[in-house]
Amino acid sequence: MIELRNIGPDEWEIWKDQRLAALRKAPYAFSSKLTEWENAPEQRWRDRLSICGSYQVVASLQGTIVGMAGGLLLNEPEVAELVSMWVAPAARGRGVGDALVAAVEDWAYGIGATILKLSVAENNYPARQLYSRNGFVDVELEGGDVEISCERVMLKKKAIGLA
Repeated sequence: MIELRNIGPDEWEIWKDQRLAALRKAPYAFSSKLTEWENAPEQRWRDRLSICGSYQVVASLQGTIVGMAGGLLLNEPEVAELVSMWVAPAARGRGVGDALVAAVEDWAYGIGATILKLSVAENNYPARQLYSRNGFVDVELEGGDVEISCERVMLKKKAIGLA
């Protein structure tokens, strides 16, 4: 069974462990680099978890934390962003990614966002499949281009008025 837990600045070490594991095992998937974070002081981790309008969630299987995701409220009206999404390789294919996406989506829509946005590495096919499966679609940019410096922007709009 997947257990989800919202965490904050006092649980910075949990976020740190997951984030560093993510940057070590999947450096291609993030714009942040391991060297930017591996020796970061405690306050930097706490500050990351204290961003106004943010949400952080970790997922556990059988008492072991196996994934993380975050949400940020953007300056764009009614838009939130899914960030820092990662699932440990041993936990993939077990619904953890879907559960993390759903948790951030519930948070975003619960605070009034109507659009959830994300960026994903163009060559990160498993992540792109996860997001597509969860209702995200590619954003078509000017000129029909969906790629931004090897990243793909995807979004999901809240379904309104469905009964």
